[in-house]
Order: sequence, then structure tokens, then C-alpha cells
Amino acid sequence: MHDPGPEFRRLHRPGDPFVLANVWDIGSARMLAALGAEALATSSSAFAFTRGVPDGGLGRDEALAHAQDIVAATPLPVSGDFEDGYGEAPETVAETVRLAAEIGLAGISIEDNPAPPGACYDRELAVERIRAAAAAARALPRDFVLVARADGILNGHYGIDEAMTRLAAFDQAGADCLYAPIPPTFDDLARICARTSKPVNALASGFFASYTREDFARAGVARISLGGALARAAQRRIMDAFTEIIDDGSFAMLKKTVSGDRVDSMLRRYMR
Repeated sequence: MHDPGPEFRRLHRPGDPFVLANVWDIGSARMLAALGAEALATSSSAFAFTRGVPDGGLGRDEALAHAQDIVAATPLPVSGDFEDGYGEAPETVAETVRLAAEIGLAGISIEDNPAPPGACYDRELAVERIRAAAAAARALPRDFVLVARADGILNGHYGIDEAMTRLAAFDQAGADCLYAPIPPTFDDLARICARTSKPVNALASGFFASYTREDFARAGVARISLGGALARAAQRRIMDAFTEIIDDGSFAMLKKTVSGDRVDSMLRRYMR
């Protein structure tokens, strides 16, 4: 099997961030690859929406099968958004790492809260889970990029100080990349980057979507992920267009679409 790990790892350059394009099906994977994406990632929320359930409503087997489809869709390296590793126990997270590598993923992200979001795992357990995941990743026969996420800052369970303490502990536990989605300020993101030599992921969503790639580069970010934002942008377009159809009887927004021929050409590029 081709090892996507080294190629994926080389993309992580602090101060020169690449965009990690989160996709939700084979079609979106091939479209974004054709548009110039350097690497892809799954999105737990975007994929859940395609299955008609809320974020956190799918299990590990479904996430693995979906990720395997994305891996096969293009030659690009793919990272898996694997929530909390689909279990509280460190050994469960380690098994998730091994299974993710078996299907050809270049890496995965592991959160410090269960899905659907409840109270975060206490710090000691959260660190032990990353330590077990890192040990499993290093025992693999190929490279694998492990991202440790401090999600309590996003979900309101703790503040920036606790997030930075957890990220430092995740760093020491062996994580390859660190990620605290949507810290309170952009300066806080820069502080996170300054306190580690490891690559830092930033999420371009919410008010952070107001910043440019150059802004993230100056902060020291190595990777900019989109999460479910791109899928939600498509969903917003659907909502706006159909609301106008129902409320006003107008189909005008359907004139502002990409041609079917162009989409076909992008999809054919990666068909085998």
C-alpha cells in the first residue's frame, strides 16, 4: 500500500500553512482535489449531515467506511476526523489509530470530549488517551500524523489557559500536531503556536473565517482546516435558493450555478 504519511507530514510547515480541505463524499473529494487541494480530510459533522443525523450520531465502523471511500477517491493524502476515537478508554483510541492506518489514512484527529459533546475528559485521562494513540501510531509500519485536539475551548468547558496546558501535555505525550478549535482571540492562536515547536492546526470557521491565509501564516499556523464549514456553505446555498422558491416563487438563484459539464470534467479526472 502507498504510504501517504511522509507526503502529508511534509505539508505541515509552521508559518507556511496549507489548507486541509474537509469533504463529505466522493464527489466533493474529487471536486476539491481538481480545484487544487493538497490534502483532504473527513468531517464528522458534514458526513453525519449526509446520513441525516446530527454531528456525533455515527459510530466508528461508519466513519472508517466513509474514510476509506475518501481515501480511494483521489491520490491525495487524507486525514480522518475521528471525534474522540470512538471510546473513552485509551486502548480503544489506540485501536482506532491502527484501524485508521489499515484503511490508508495519513493521520487522524482525536478530541478530548466524547460525542455528542458532553463534559470533556479530565486532563489526566485526556493525556493518557493521546499517549496511547501516539504509541500505536509509532508502532505502525508506516508514517502517521496524529493530531491532538483541545475541544473544551470550543464547547465552553474550559478556557484558554486550560487549553494551553492540555496542548502542552499532548505535545509531551507524543502528538504530531496540536489543535484548539476557535480560541477566544486570534492573539491566543498565535500564543499557542509560539509555545510549541509542533505544527498547529487552525479552524477557518466562525470569526476566524475573517482572517486570511497570510494572517494565519504570521501567527505561525502550519495547517488550516475547514471542518464542516464548506459543507455548511453549500447547505446555506440550498436553504436560500429553496426558501426563495417557496416564499417568492422565484427560481432566480438557480441561475447562479456551476455548469454540469465543468463538474463532470472535475469528477472524471480521478475516475479509474
